[in-house]
Amino acid sequence: MCGIGGRTIAEAQQRLSYDEFCRWVAFRRRRGSLHWGMRIERSIAQLSTLYANAHRKKGAEPLSIHDFMLHEDEPELSLEQAMEQWA
Repeated sequence: MCGIGGRTIAEAQQRLSYDEFCRWVAFRRRRGSLHWGMRIERSIAQLSTLYANAHRKKGAEPLSIHDFMLHEDEPELSLEQAMEQWA
């Protein structure tokens, strides 16, 4: 939140209501990072994933977007996903 509207973190915390904060959290969960570099990296990774999966050899495991994103951690598996993969 540093620098939002030209404000410091302390000023933004004082002026940002809890309701507005919750809306920002929901936006970030749905749309991802506001950082331009990360958004560009994600876009390029999506294109790379599509291209690599379209041209992979038969029987090869499909690649995920996280194989091409160097600066983002792969999300943790949910219990249901883990049980499905390990069954």
